[in-house]
Amino acid sequence: MIKFFEKDPYAPIQYSYEVSKILHSAKSDFQEIIVVENPHFGKMLILDGVVQLTERDEFFYHEMLVHVVMHAHPNPKKVVVIGGGDGGAVREVLKHDSVEKVYFIEIDEEVINASKKFFPSVACGMNDSRVEIKCMDGAEFVKDRDGDIDIVIVDSTDIIGFAKSLFTVEFFKSVKDCMTDEGMFVSLSESLHFHKDIVIEVQEEMKLIFPVVDLYTACLTTYAGNWWTFSAASKKHDLREMRRPYKIDTKVYSDEIHQQCFMPPKMYDKLMKRKLDW
Repeated sequence: MIKFFEKDPYAPIQYSYEVSKILHSAKSDFQEIIVVENPHFGKMLILDGVVQLTERDEFFYHEMLVHVVMHAHPNPKKVVVIGGGDGGAVREVLKHDSVEKVYFIEIDEEVINASKKFFPSVACGMNDSRVEIKCMDGAEFVKDRDGDIDIVIVDSTDIIGFAKSLFTVEFFKSVKDCMTDEGMFVSLSESLHFHKDIVIEVQEEMKLIFPVVDLYTACLTTYAGNWWTFSAASKKHDLREMRRPYKIDTKVYSDEIHQQCFMPPKMYDKLMKRKLDW
């Protein structure tokens, strides 16, 4: 059995995984795409040497990325998912009966194709009639769009390379302008353990554009640093309040988790003043 050593550009440690089988290996116009089989995690999707998801634990990330803002919003009908070519975020969005349209914006069509083939339980929402797939830069999609979007969800790779366009003040301004008056936004924002300065920087940039900005976290096994953050913003509403009842089928997210996942105010204040000394 061979070993795969992850090449995370930000982590001060290196994870290794046993590989029982290599199922797919290709290079798209944007990145290297590999799918392997691991005895514990099952199939794993690896992009440019970094693990993006595993069959065993992908729901922890996808549920926490999606359902916090979906429940904080009073009536989300039109949702944009940028990135997340595996389809996991789209699958979770479609669990909400209010949703009428999902714009699925993924720059790399080859990730979509690989996910459909090797991760059908994750990509299962892609063929839903409410989903419109566009293979393009998400930053370009939200530019100059009428304010008709309720929620924008960014499920990108790490904040480097072509994904960097999704973490700029210009992008956040375009997101705000494309949304309705009750619009909400969420994005991954790396680990509190290893990437504290990146977390703070994303929060600071979002605060330049949005009147309401907050931070919540989740424990994720396969992402370096494990204590993962999600940066969320709103044009109007407090993100910590649930405005619709919890009725969907999930494995980890719940109404209880929604109330507990946000960073406590005193700790958040210390973070933003750069007084968390680790």
